[in-house]
Amino acid sequence: MREEDAMDRKWDVKMVAARLEEAAETMQRLPLTGLQPAAYSTSWPPILQEFYEAYGWNDVKVRLGPPTPDAIDRMDEVMEWLGWLEPDDVRLLWLRAERVRWKLIQQRFGKARSTLAAHWKAALYQIVGILNRERFCPDNFPPDTKHQI
Repeated sequence: MREEDAMDRKWDVKMVAARLEEAAETMQRLPLTGLQPAAYSTSWPPILQEFYEAYGWNDVKVRLGPPTPDAIDRMDEVMEWLGWLEPDDVRLLWLRAERVRWKLIQQRFGKARSTLAAHWKAALYQIVGILNRERFCPDNFPPDTKHQI
């Protein structure tokens, strides 16, 4: 894609939703380091508790490798987008990006699916509006106007 085409391209709801899903996947692929104090970690393999563990009777937990630096940069960009929204909208967008079912989201928020879907679309359109407006404002717009879409 030529650089001019990339500058002329406008964001739409599908592109933003896809970028949110990619950010959620990238977040899950980040290494889980620093969760335990160093004094409690070891480089030894885990101890086998039963005979059958030595021969692959248990399911293997396969984890994808770490994300690429470009994927992390795109995830950071999405995290900046989420700062433009209200906390409830951020939770809703992130749950959908992680592909959580609507039924579980309904239980968490205590609202009807149609209401949540409308909030989800409105939050996506808010991000789209800000992204497309920023393309024409090199100095970026003031932060107090971010919720007026």
